[in-house]
Amino acid sequence: MRLFDKNTMVKSGAIDRRSFMLGAGAAFAAGLSPRAAAAFDRADALFGASCLRPDGRFGCAVFTDRGELVSSLALPDRGHDVAFDPRSGRAVVFARRPRTFAIVFDPVSGETIRTLTSPEGRHYFGHGFFSPDGRLMYATEHDFDAARGLVAVYDVEAGYTRIGEFDAHGMDTHEALLMPDGETIVIANGGIETHPDYGRQMLNIPTMEPSIVFLDRKTGDLIDKQLLPKALHKLSLHHIAIDAQNRVWFGGQYQGAASDTPPLVGYARAGEPLTLSEFRPAELASLSNYIGSVAASRDGERIAVSSPVGGTLMIIEAKTGNVLKRFALKDGCGLAPDGPDFLATSGKGAVLRLEEDDAPTLADLEWDNHILAL
Repeated sequence: MRLFDKNTMVKSGAIDRRSFMLGAGAAFAAGLSPRAAAAFDRADALFGASCLRPDGRFGCAVFTDRGELVSSLALPDRGHDVAFDPRSGRAVVFARRPRTFAIVFDPVSGETIRTLTSPEGRHYFGHGFFSPDGRLMYATEHDFDAARGLVAVYDVEAGYTRIGEFDAHGMDTHEALLMPDGETIVIANGGIETHPDYGRQMLNIPTMEPSIVFLDRKTGDLIDKQLLPKALHKLSLHHIAIDAQNRVWFGGQYQGAASDTPPLVGYARAGEPLTLSEFRPAELASLSNYIGSVAASRDGERIAVSSPVGGTLMIIEAKTGNVLKRFALKDGCGLAPDGPDFLATSGKGAVLRLEEDDAPTLADLEWDNHILAL
């Protein structure tokens, strides 16, 4: 494992530097400070993540695969996921539930371009993505009085105006991704009912109904809804990634007894039953009944999962579902593909490449749950 400290450093994925330049334009490099420009020139990939900054404020940082800072911005509260618009070169950081902001920002300078607020009676669930042409943004939301999840649609060219919403056919609608066909949305519905009046308290554990849902991106029509077996109804599904065979891998967060040992990882494909992976007892125990993030390698042949509760990261062979490697990282959660391998972050400030063995050092940034494409 290779880790970076703040002196060298300061989502789903990463975007290679050439693709970023095509999307953001040459003005990107021109707007960088000399130090950031040098870091950018050395980089093969860029990443974004929410964090807690040394000044005690919540924030979001853009950094390279080498762990060098490109930009950062302060947030009004805790952020969760970051999405990148390849057409405009802008990024959006979404608030962690049950908060109501999403901030459009310039990855070069960290300048806030626009602050979005969810409609009254709704809050964001922390995740979103853009249409292939960058004209629309989709964000997961919660209609908390009706206890139903939504995918909201925003018109980017109209200043990120909210122009519609799709029923997510479940509640606790968390991560949503666009399938490789560019036409299908896949959603992880955690199945947990919450309400801002009760904070993050779970209100329906006995009747949870987690699901993986496929929607038509243009119409919102339901393509398929897949449920876990009833015996696993307490396995909340929050995070997903897509492999080379267009299978949607999911990770669960179990809300039952700590002594239970349910399967935590599996995959879905529209029109087919869910498949659950079988891990060895020691592998399963190391995850402590909680998967915090799921990522696919760039070639889609491997899946990485993290458990900040268990302090464990795993790499799984997508073809067989077998665990290839297991790593220990205290409070490790964020995952993204990095070249042929994976980059990971922790709440203790670590930024690391899983396949390297340098001695660990820590930063004084506390990374939040995800590293995602910028």
